Amino acid sequence: MNRVKRSKKRDERNVNDPFKRLPNDINVVILMKLPPRSIARLRFASKHLSSIILDKEFTKLYMTPSSTQPRHLISVHRGGSNIQMQGFHSLSQDHPSFSNHDKVSYKLDPNLPYEFTPPVRGLICGRDGTKMIVGNPSTGQFVSLPKVKTRRQEILSVFGYDPVNDVYKVSCMTVVTKRSNMSRGGGDVVPWEDIMSEEHQVITVGAKQKWRMVECKHPHRHYSGHQGICRDGVMYYLASYKQKRSLMSFNLSSEDFNVTKLPEDQMLQQYGSLTNHTGKITISSHAYNSNLDLWVLEDANKEVWTKVAAVIPPVSDLLGWLHTILFRFWGILRTGEMIFAPLLSRNPFFFICYDPKDKKVREIAINGIGDDSDTIQVFFDHVESCMIL
Repeated sequence: MNRVKRSKKRDERNVNDPFKRLPNDINVVILMKLPPRSIARLRFASKHLSSIILDKEFTKLYMTPSSTQPRHLISVHRGGSNIQMQGFHSLSQDHPSFSNHDKVSYKLDPNLPYEFTPPVRGLICGRDGTKMIVGNPSTGQFVSLPKVKTRRQEILSVFGYDPVNDVYKVSCMTVVTKRSNMSRGGGDVVPWEDIMSEEHQVITVGAKQKWRMVECKHPHRHYSGHQGICRDGVMYYLASYKQKRSLMSFNLSSEDFNVTKLPEDQMLQQYGSLTNHTGKITISSHAYNSNLDLWVLEDANKEVWTKVAAVIPPVSDLLGWLHTILFRFWGILRTGEMIFAPLLSRNPFFFICYDPKDKKVREIAINGIGDDSDTIQVFFDHVESCMIL
């Protein structure tokens, strides 16, 4: 009896669905004008709209105009004795303002301060130890992935999109020390170059998916504290290969690893960091004298790199006021502007955009975040998506 009653209610809602009476193309036009959070809610209000929203083709259609309107994405983990909150602030890169930004917050396990990888096609991946989540910061929907199968403590995770199979994947590398190089007495220090990323795993984001071990024919050690990026279906990250800093790549379609040598530059080998630079794989090295070297990969097969040197004025000159704040270089926008953000949280939190051609600087502040207990990550060129997980 109960089953029959629930079925009748569902049929009644379906019959009274006002969107079902409209032509399908009109419904699509209506949805295209709504923000992702509103679209996510509408799928519970209308069965007819839900069928459109869950269609992959609509998701791609929605991302077409979104890709021309990139946004800054700020991840904030707020710690506290009673509650911890993970939030995302999204604001336009073209017209940022103090008040014109979207905010999505949700409660997390208080013992899991997730660290997020750069967003890819609207989605983002967070990890704390072996626990991982993937979500859409524009809708606030997050789902948990199976725990990484490892007992190792040092893990590198990279999130990406496979355009060939139209799926998202997460790759994890874990570190294990070669037993042959360990002292039986435990007194000797194991050389850093003898510590390798032995376990390589990958998972496809989706229902009932599991972690799979994949083979890597290039023994290497990833650099802790460095993030990877995804470009055109390939994940990139920096690692030590044959005792030299190198660029590792993982093809998400074939699931093959490859290695690209870096130029023989002392600063690059010691301080090189993979940088977010739209459309190009770029490694930056920021010297103490304010010089910023950018090494751009022109041809991966031939290992051809070009060097671009930029002189960055002291931040005090850029901002017009004295300070003792240390800034980190985060990357380059599509406009060519360089992003610098404080290493430590400030209240209110702010970052600066510097245009090396016009010598102009923009300061962007976000009220409401920046307390001492806040852990903040800055991403840009984020594309909003209405994808439902």
